[in-house]
Amino acid sequence: MKRQRRHVALLIETSNSYARGLLHGVRKYIREHHSWEITLGEHSRGDPSVTWLRGWHGDGIIARIENAEIAKAVLATGLPAVDVSAARLAPSLPWVETHDAAIVRLAAEHLMACGFRNFAYCGVPRFNWSEWRCAEFARIIGAAGLPCDVYQSVGSTRDERGESRDRKAMADWVSTLPKPVGILACYDICGQRLLEACKRADVAVPEEAAVIGVDNDELLCDLADPALSSVIPNTHRTGYLAASLLDRMMDGKTVHAEAHLVDPTGVARRQSTDVVAVDDPHVATAVRLIREQACDDINVQDLLDAIPLSRRSLEHRFRKALGRTPHDEIVRVKLQRARQLLVETDLPLATIALRSGFRHVEYLSVVFKKIVGVPPSAYRNANTAP
Repeated sequence: MKRQRRHVALLIETSNSYARGLLHGVRKYIREHHSWEITLGEHSRGDPSVTWLRGWHGDGIIARIENAEIAKAVLATGLPAVDVSAARLAPSLPWVETHDAAIVRLAAEHLMACGFRNFAYCGVPRFNWSEWRCAEFARIIGAAGLPCDVYQSVGSTRDERGESRDRKAMADWVSTLPKPVGILACYDICGQRLLEACKRADVAVPEEAAVIGVDNDELLCDLADPALSSVIPNTHRTGYLAASLLDRMMDGKTVHAEAHLVDPTGVARRQSTDVVAVDDPHVATAVRLIREQACDDINVQDLLDAIPLSRRSLEHRFRKALGRTPHDEIVRVKLQRARQLLVETDLPLATIALRSGFRHVEYLSVVFKKIVGVPPSAYRNANTAP
């Protein structure tokens, strides 16, 4: 019996990189499974104008439910629906979202790997995901026994000269932070504004303040000055998973109203965090060599050939500055590259091993499972669309 073609509404904006990534994931699912007739109306983030849903006769909805009006309109249809917004305003629906704790952990590890001992978070309190990220970042930094300052955006009100009070307040905040400092911005737009505030406050980036954002909106990040580093969310898998859940619901299967959280794929390092914030010049040199050559199978002896220190002295100074050994850092950088290749490419494991600096695929598998907790193949399956 021929399957009836289903009609699905996508209440997802196309104005930002994250949302477009969700749509790519949905498209991939449709191409691999069933052809849906898609309704994608003109829609901006949080746009409450979805009255057209009242007269729409379809089979299911995938929505970024960003306000109470959208939640009410979606629920009123009585149709199977999946929420892909962090706002969580429709708790009766399945929810597919990026894993905020995992995002923050990657950002914190990235800044710590640069050698920072002072940290700060720049957020937008009207977004609950910004508050979640703030709390988790402060927890991670605090657990390391390090300080973490917080700035919450006061909005875009303007003074009598028409100047943004928020940007002035942000610049004043940056100027008071202990330097050098690593700063996590809650998302890329906030990161871009923070870079402007640093410029206004005459704070050098990345030497005095390194800034990392979230979402890896490549156009936005590359237009920033300097180019903005950013955590890369796995939006394709998020959209794919949402489509998969909706398909099951439209088949009459039970899908519980629970969270499905998707881990990010890595960090896109750009100029805004391209710095080694350690006072020891020999350790700084070692870190730069590791960043540049870890995936070319560099080892500790190669570092010693370039640095006039004994192995014991280098390891002592490296551990004092960064809390780990040079070997640990080499393995960390290699695994970071391996994770990225596993998720973003279809390369065979043997090729990934070579490109991430492991001479043998067997060694990659052993190290990967020991540190990540699962074999490379399981990690790929869990973090890519089927």
